[in-house]
Amino acid sequence: MGVEAGVVIAAHGRHYLVQAGDTRVHCVTRGKKSDVAVGDVVHWKRTSPDQGVIERIEERKTLLYRSDQYKSKLLAANLTQLFIVVATEPSFSDDLVSRALVAAEAGGIRPYILLNKMDVAEAVPKARERVALYARLGYPVLEVSARSAPEETKAQLEPLLAGQSTILIGQSGMGKSSLINLLVPGAELATREISAALDSGKHTTTFTRLFMLDGKTFIIDSPGFQEFGLYHLTEGMLERAFREFGPHLGNCRFYNCHHLAEPGCAILSAVEQGEITAMRHALYQQLVHESSQKLY
Repeated sequence: MGVEAGVVIAAHGRHYLVQAGDTRVHCVTRGKKSDVAVGDVVHWKRTSPDQGVIERIEERKTLLYRSDQYKSKLLAANLTQLFIVVATEPSFSDDLVSRALVAAEAGGIRPYILLNKMDVAEAVPKARERVALYARLGYPVLEVSARSAPEETKAQLEPLLAGQSTILIGQSGMGKSSLINLLVPGAELATREISAALDSGKHTTTFTRLFMLDGKTFIIDSPGFQEFGLYHLTEGMLERAFREFGPHLGNCRFYNCHHLAEPGCAILSAVEQGEITAMRHALYQQLVHESSQKLY
């Protein structure tokens, strides 16, 4: 049998579900390799009517992943957009939002922040104040309400999604599942079918899955997580991933300035003058520290 092409729509361990035209095939990799991500275009060979083996991965345009000190966790490949879902309540993590923005910048992926649950009126002012920091940096902030204003939310988001490959990420409780169910017809049924095909049963919510709305529009749902490690980003990648650092890079006294405690540092000067927030610079310091701890 010949080699065919398809898109990976779900991954669980070393088991992958590949969409090839109108058919779905359960695939594995050769040996113990598990470097395949949801969204990858793969070339696979059929081994039985509904099973196959992945022979190779096409070159990726982008790759989004998390990493800690010991290993990395692939989230999705060939993304064009990242929707970071936060809510008026419960309270969201600024650390997670900022890290997701850094990951998007470093990966060449366009980020948006979705402020959900705008119907919780008493919590709106504080939430708006918190996301205003990111809006001032030039990141688009969209106010939505998946449950109380579903049609308005769809009308706002669908034009942004058309023709793009978009992943939604966020902590548990932010309303990400409600947004997915609103934007993807039959998402819950599709998720159950994918779980059954991967034989992952009770792990329904712990894997990333891709929904094809049409041949060009992909929406990817990721499991809720509380931490977004970026140990894989080098110091040089990090300084370029903070967009407010840009105007100041190259103006430090020392060409190899780390922007941590050096005299004549243009970044530290910008922090003192309020052009860069202390919170964002503290995150940069933390990420540089994490980068130095990587053990793989």
